[in-house]
Amino acid sequence: MSEGQVRIGVIGAGGIGGVHASAITESGNVVAGTCDIHRDRAEALAGTCPGAVVFDDVDALLADDSIPAVVVALPNCLHSPMAIKALEAGKDVLLEKPMATSIEECDAVLAAMENAPGLVQLGFVCRHAATTLSAMEAIESGRLGRIYRADATMYRRRGIPGLGGWFTTRSKSGGGVLIDLGPHLVDLLLHLCGRPRVISADCSVSSHFGHPPSGYRFTDMWAGPPVMDGPFDVEDGATALLRCEGDLDMTLNMCWASHLPEKVLPDGVTLFGENGAMHFDIWGDSVIVGTELDDASVDIKRPIKDGEGWNTAFRRQHETFGHNVSTRTAPTSTAIEGREVQCVLDALYRSNEARASVDVSG
Repeated sequence: MSEGQVRIGVIGAGGIGGVHASAITESGNVVAGTCDIHRDRAEALAGTCPGAVVFDDVDALLADDSIPAVVVALPNCLHSPMAIKALEAGKDVLLEKPMATSIEECDAVLAAMENAPGLVQLGFVCRHAATTLSAMEAIESGRLGRIYRADATMYRRRGIPGLGGWFTTRSKSGGGVLIDLGPHLVDLLLHLCGRPRVISADCSVSSHFGHPPSGYRFTDMWAGPPVMDGPFDVEDGATALLRCEGDLDMTLNMCWASHLPEKVLPDGVTLFGENGAMHFDIWGDSVIVGTELDDASVDIKRPIKDGEGWNTAFRRQHETFGHNVSTRTAPTSTAIEGREVQCVLDALYRSNEARASVDVSG
């Protein structure tokens, strides 16, 4: 192993575990072990990672002193307990979003961190997208001025993941599209806007395409194949308004499924500032800025370099994680920020149940 490489264990050998394993290798670090209760899945993933040891017992992986860090890539209900278990074993942790399924579970992770040497980096991968990095450069240069409105959108025509499995089982996932795509969008807007305090939330969710699962038509499926007689007790669409300190409003619109043709409405982030406005697709190849120069309205396109598209976001995330682990640098995607996002998600679900605006708890 080369100097500076970090040996990382991947806990969970499903789809996202595979994405992390590839990114670990691309980042110059090493997949030292793969772990899944389904040993065949761990073996299949290890087969793509030369030298990786296969585990079907997480305690055995956590007891391996040659593996200082782990990625937790499990169903949402296991994020908090597995992060705590890894911290208690002395590991550094890259914890997939959402941090947990409740604020209380987030607090349990934070309590475990107080008594453990390990670092916790939240898997807010959209921060590492090339478009996000370019957008942040423009924001920090003052191009937009004070941002007073921020919108984020992710629409899918047929994007329900793992239909009939844990993704669509509330007791395991904590919810549907809101807790799946919502952490990406909430964290990204807070990140770009300087992490203002969210004061109140107003949200409405819907569920139209998974009832019954056997009636859902699709071409491909993340975390498939579907279990057509499995549960679907979660939302597949959500729209929300967040009111923040500093006279900043944020809107969120997302769906796993609809009849809307792809690309009719743009996905991504739109920011409105007093000196300029901006739009970018997180998965895209440019950032568009509108502003004024010499008393004239101008449009500025900030292209992303070839080879620096969305697929590099996970690589950058693991470059950062590896650096943090090897240098003992505190992560910038912190557990405190993971809890902040969870508080917003909690308020959004409470607002939908109350059919009214609610305060966001601290």
